[in-house]
Amino acid sequence: MKNKTKAIGMGACALLFSCAAHAEPAPPTEAHFTHTAVNIDGMLNEPIWKTAPVYQLELPKNKSREGQRVQESGTVQLAWNETHIYFAFHLQDSDLVAEGTENQLHHYKLGDVAEVFLKPKNQTWYWELYVTPAGNKTSFFMPGRGRRGLESNFNYACGLRVASQQDGTLNNWKDRDTAWTAEMAMPIADLTANGDAFDPEADWMIFFNRYNFSRYLSDKEQTMHPPLRNQDNHLYEDYSPRKLVLLLPANP
Repeated sequence: MKNKTKAIGMGACALLFSCAAHAEPAPPTEAHFTHTAVNIDGMLNEPIWKTAPVYQLELPKNKSREGQRVQESGTVQLAWNETHIYFAFHLQDSDLVAEGTENQLHHYKLGDVAEVFLKPKNQTWYWELYVTPAGNKTSFFMPGRGRRGLESNFNYACGLRVASQQDGTLNNWKDRDTAWTAEMAMPIADLTANGDAFDPEADWMIFFNRYNFSRYLSDKEQTMHPPLRNQDNHLYEDYSPRKLVLLLPANP
């Protein structure tokens, strides 16, 4: 029996807006169901990562980037089960940088980082989650964009787990590195703590962002999925017209 699919609306740290009034709807971003929990070790060797769709991180879709190409590519994949939503990143990187040594820091100011933004479509609040090549994590919770910047947003504690693997040497600008991989597991219990549902019937938005520091780049590179027309990750009205789709397992 074929997998059933039901749409989860996305957009604020993720999706649902029209890049052009006449543009065709963008394809959905899919999270495949996994019967086996992902071992969060950063190695990306679970069977689910061999079958889940791979999404390329792209440059922002603004005029200042016209004609430019991504210098160091990256991808993200999604999976889920009854207890967690999982993310897997594979990121080419010529210079691995992670100067932050603790969790809950603003790591996007301290080196390479992969970010996930999650938001219930019809609510004001959203989550901002990070992983670094060093395996550090950050979980911020914004009750609403009008409270952005308050210290209370940065004291959020949840069950987020992350792990990274490095193909290269961390924080050594004199050599040349290759890549890093990372896995993240966000408990659904944390996402539903304020009364929101997180299942194939619920409307959520999701967005992925990467900051890449490297001595070999002409400037810090920002890539994302879906690509925005601006570079402010918090302007969720400007997310691409997509839907997050949770794929349900086939009936036994």
